[in-house]
Amino acid sequence: MTRPTNRPLTLRDVSEASGVSEMTVSRVLRNRGDVSEATRQKVLLAAKRMGYVPNKIAGALASQRVNLVAVIIPSMSNMVFPEVMTGISRVLETSPLQPVVGVTDYQPEKEETVLYEMLSWRPSGVIIAGLEHSDASRAMLKASGIPVVEIMDTDGTPIDSAVGISHRRAGREMARAILRAGYRKIGFMGTRLGRDHRARKRFEGFTEALAKSGIEIADTEFYTQGSGLGKGREMTKAMMERRPDLDCLYYSNDIVGAGGLLWMMEQGYDIPGQIGMAGFNDVELLKGLPKKLATMDSCREEIGRRAAEIILERVEHPDTPPAGKVELSPKINFGDTLRLG
Repeated sequence: MTRPTNRPLTLRDVSEASGVSEMTVSRVLRNRGDVSEATRQKVLLAAKRMGYVPNKIAGALASQRVNLVAVIIPSMSNMVFPEVMTGISRVLETSPLQPVVGVTDYQPEKEETVLYEMLSWRPSGVIIAGLEHSDASRAMLKASGIPVVEIMDTDGTPIDSAVGISHRRAGREMARAILRAGYRKIGFMGTRLGRDHRARKRFEGFTEALAKSGIEIADTEFYTQGSGLGKGREMTKAMMERRPDLDCLYYSNDIVGAGGLLWMMEQGYDIPGQIGMAGFNDVELLKGLPKKLATMDSCREEIGRRAAEIILERVEHPDTPPAGKVELSPKINFGDTLRLG
């Protein structure tokens, strides 16, 4: 009998196609029970040929969990997070766990909605960007009963485990490097600091280190949308027209910094002699620029890998305690745009 095209495939369909019982098909597809290799291959070949996908919701009813890891990040257009996802995927690809992504656009209320929907599927773990969440989001994460790893940041108290860098320390270290190189009139350009908590913490660490040496930021320029090369050119032009006496420019990320660097080179500035420049993230895509922008690696892929390893270990060994804070150590790459102090 021909199966209606709008009906999903079932174990019975695979059973009929392979000539074995539904019980045997179930054992093969769940990799359980004593089944001969010849029968196993017959069932797997039939299932593959038919395009059969097991219904894991039914199996999850007993365990109350599905083999999904909810990964909640603020953006997919920001080049930082695809590298984090690469680290997560490389760890989980050989396990039963699969990452599923939700995007919040840096909005706490959207994070609540995404988290609510993700947790309703009863995932096996959550990887979520940042340590700052609304009260509702924190309550859901604490009550979830599953491993939670907050990523990218360690400047705060995690709900369960956290993997990332100290952004305040990153800001302080870049400020010290700039001061050691002899720069004193420093401008800062970056995203408006309200919802991007990690950029805010870097800025706080940066200004704190300058203040300890008796230096204040000479000028600032903030943007709210579109952190592309064009934005960097536009902001740099505006700042240099206001403050032509500046001798160093610090950007909250490399993409905006690269736009600024291209504009400065077009204007004929001597970099790093006349003016120094630095960004943050060490983005691979920018390695083809005429000059290498000074920057700091934010350990993105390693963060994803370590977070996924924590989830996998906790799922496979439920008695494993939370990892607490795992703080990674980024390093400054001086490139071609900062004098060596």
